[in-house]
Amino acid sequence: MANIALITGGCRSGKSLYAQRLAELIPGRRVYVATCPVLDDEMSERVRRHRQDRAAKQWDTIEEPVKLHEAIRSADGHQVVLVDCLTLWVNNLMYQAEQAGRDVSEENVAERCAEVLAAASERAGTIIFVTNEVGMGIVPENKLARRYRDLAGRCNQVIAAGADLVALVSCGIPLFLKGSIHELTTAND
Repeated sequence: MANIALITGGCRSGKSLYAQRLAELIPGRRVYVATCPVLDDEMSERVRRHRQDRAAKQWDTIEEPVKLHEAIRSADGHQVVLVDCLTLWVNNLMYQAEQAGRDVSEENVAERCAEVLAAASERAGTIIFVTNEVGMGIVPENKLARRYRDLAGRCNQVIAAGADLVALVSCGIPLFLKGSIHELTTAND
């Protein structure tokens, strides 16, 4: 079973940069699983810059907005898998369900997270998930935003329960809530 880390924090907290640096401490081939759909020119440019930065450090990339468990399974030959990010993945699940005329419940999200954790249990190496902590602000003013907050919160709880390491990043500084960075970075030795 892969060693699993969950890195969370607010927007622009430094969580993605921290997760990438953590991944680069672990020896072996690395793959970045991107869940973000490219919807406009600004996002396209952002994705291009991030890809260019990772390519210079010999990262591979898999773009998969919905079938995260399949992306993890397809990452054979990579010792480190970095998934960025779970909250966009939840957004994509909600959008896909809406397009199909159905709702997504917390139980549905928990089941999808269980599929992701099952895929992780089938492989060796390290998987690092990045997510946003969306429950520390005010209660959203509309039903859809509250639903999203609830689904993202459920996702984070399920993945955190299955993780070996959970870190909350604020101002670029990690606070370890569960596990040890030493255990994660030396587990593949």
